[in-house]
Formats: sequence, structure tokens, C-alpha cells
Amino acid sequence: MIVKRLVRPLFSAVFVFAAFAVTLCIRIIVSGAGRDRFIITDGIRPQKLPGVVNETLLTFAAVDLDDVSLRQNVEHLVYGDFRNAKTSLQRSFRSVGRNRLDTRPRSVRGGSVDLSSEEFRKLRLEFRRNLQIWWRRHRFDPDVMSNMVNILTSGRKYKYKYKTCAVVGNSGILLKSNLGDTIDAHEFIIRLNNARNGGFERFVGSKTSLSFMNSNILHLCSRRGGCYCHPYGQQVPIIMYISQPVHFLDYAVCNSSHSSPLMITDPQLDVLCARIVKYYSAKRFVMETGKPLEAWSLSHGGSEFHYSSGMQAVMLALGICEKVSIFGFGKSDSAKHHYHTNQKTELSLHDYQAEYDLYEDLVNNPEAVPFVSDKFKFPPVIIHR
Repeated sequence: MIVKRLVRPLFSAVFVFAAFAVTLCIRIIVSGAGRDRFIITDGIRPQKLPGVVNETLLTFAAVDLDDVSLRQNVEHLVYGDFRNAKTSLQRSFRSVGRNRLDTRPRSVRGGSVDLSSEEFRKLRLEFRRNLQIWWRRHRFDPDVMSNMVNILTSGRKYKYKYKTCAVVGNSGILLKSNLGDTIDAHEFIIRLNNARNGGFERFVGSKTSLSFMNSNILHLCSRRGGCYCHPYGQQVPIIMYISQPVHFLDYAVCNSSHSSPLMITDPQLDVLCARIVKYYSAKRFVMETGKPLEAWSLSHGGSEFHYSSGMQAVMLALGICEKVSIFGFGKSDSAKHHYHTNQKTELSLHDYQAEYDLYEDLVNNPEAVPFVSDKFKFPPVIIHR
């Protein structure tokens, strides 16, 4: 291209400016959920700019750091030989550690099961069948929220959404307000991880429609004769998410002993929750630190990072309710971590603050929540503090 001498200095200046702009754009990380973008510059806090969808952050959140090890774990559990005491699978059933609990086979009557017995053979077959079904569905589906109404239809002639639902968390902030009657006024009430409400009724209510828990709780219950896990009464159904695939053995042992339904969350919902929480956690990390996304894993437990039971219970409620009220989520320096325990600190594998960001979006800007199909219409959400 021939450029006249008089305009060459101007052209050079424009060229330099364009090159600088391209270089700057390469350093952009964009927030998809908030429809914002964040320019990351060395030593400078991220600047919030409107209007750009963050494909980088969405792509980052869609990567499951635990996918390979989870796949290997499932394969070992499905194809391993339980009778060989020297196998790693056998040791995993009898070990106690940070990631593996004491999951020795037990019977409904209590005590251990003979690994060579007919009783265990049947449990083994059921365990493998349930685990394989779960693993086949363990994939991402943006439409899973639209199917939630189908999972809680036991005893109901028609599939319909509940008019009002309360998800009751376990935060000690509940002790600051007498919300028990307000909670009990809801049509459907979800409680978490067997948090007892006896003696706390005026703060947390007395009614329970669904007990939501992680599988570690069922594992602890399975140690008892009859797999007793009913703090809210034996007629209250239980739904749990599988935090460790090996806990399908506890499910196989306990399922027949429960007079009320013992259900498992849709693994597609599990995958959706994992992506959403990772997204909000990574977004907050970038905003607060200005560090690259690659540094997020080191400060958030890597493959051990996980959503909380409360977060998934809220997501479940969004799919089965016309209006959702959230109680007992949040923290205060003057309140206990749990209203019913003396636990002092939060679990490091959760990013509760990121989850609170999600709840705020559910209240004020539900369209900002990523990974959920546009066909799903979020119900109104109220947070009671």
C-alpha cells in the first residue's frame, strides 16, 4: 500500500494505537453471568466494564478438575474384586482418611457383612447397577432444571410445582430472629443434613417436607441398626447427592429399610451445580485478586472444591417451586456457624461467599445465572436474613 508522506506519521500513530488495543484485549477476562467484563492489568484491581459475555470464564468453569479421578474411581468400584483383601478397592472400603470414610459393608441389622455371603452378592449387584446408571447420566444438560418437577411426584396424582417453598439452612444467624412460624407457613419445607429442629422450633420451624443431605450423612446413619436416618420422622422423604461414589453401597444397604422414599439427586443437576459454583467462585477470585484464572485452583482446593448441600437444595427448590424463600444462609461475626452445633469455621472445600453471590443474582438478576437453559423460567426468590 502506498501512503503519502504527509499522512505517514498519522498512519503510524494509528497503527501503534491499534496494536496497543489488541494487546489490551488479549488480557480481558469477561464475566458471563453478570454481563460484565474485567480488564486485568499487572498490579491493578480489575475494572468492571459493562456489556460483554465472558466466554473465557464460562469455559474455565465448565472444566471438572475431578473428572479423571472420578471416572477411575467409578471403574474401580464397578469392576473391582471385593473379595481380594489386597486390592486398593478393598482397602478403600476399610480406610479412614480425609477423602475416604470407613465404608465397610454393613447389613440393615447392623454389623459387617460377610463378603462371601449371598447377602453381599445381592448388595454388590445392586451397588453396581445403581452406580452405572448414575455414571451414565453424570453429564452436563442445561435443561435439567426444567425436569426437576418430575423427581418428587411420589404419592401425588398430578405433577405440579409447590406454591411456596422454604429452604432452611443451618447458619447460626437463625437464632437472631423468630422465623419459625414464617417457615412453617410454606407449603413445602426443605431441611439440610439432618440438622435437628427440636428445641429450636421458634427459630427454624417444626415442619419438614423433605430432608436434603449429602451421602456422607447417610453413611453415618448406615452404621446404626435399621439405617435409622429420620430426625424429622420416618415418613419424611430423603434426597441426597452422592459426594463419594462408594456411598452407593450405603444406599443399597439402607434403601430397602426406609419406609419413606430414599432418593438420589439427578447427576445432571450435580454437574450443573458444580459448574455454577465454580463460575461464581472464579469470578469473585478474579475481581478481588486480579490474578489469572489459572491461580484459582491453588487457593480453592483444586479437585476437592465442591458446592455445598445448601446450594444444591436451593437449585432443587427452584425447579419444583413457584416461589422460593431462603432462610439461614449467611454468616455473622456474632453468630455461630451452625445454629445447632458449636462448629467454629467453614469447610475449606466450599466457597460460601461465591454461593451468596449466586443467591443475590437469584433475587435481583436471575438471567445472570450461567449454564441454565433460557427455556427455564426462574421463580421469585426471597432471602430472609
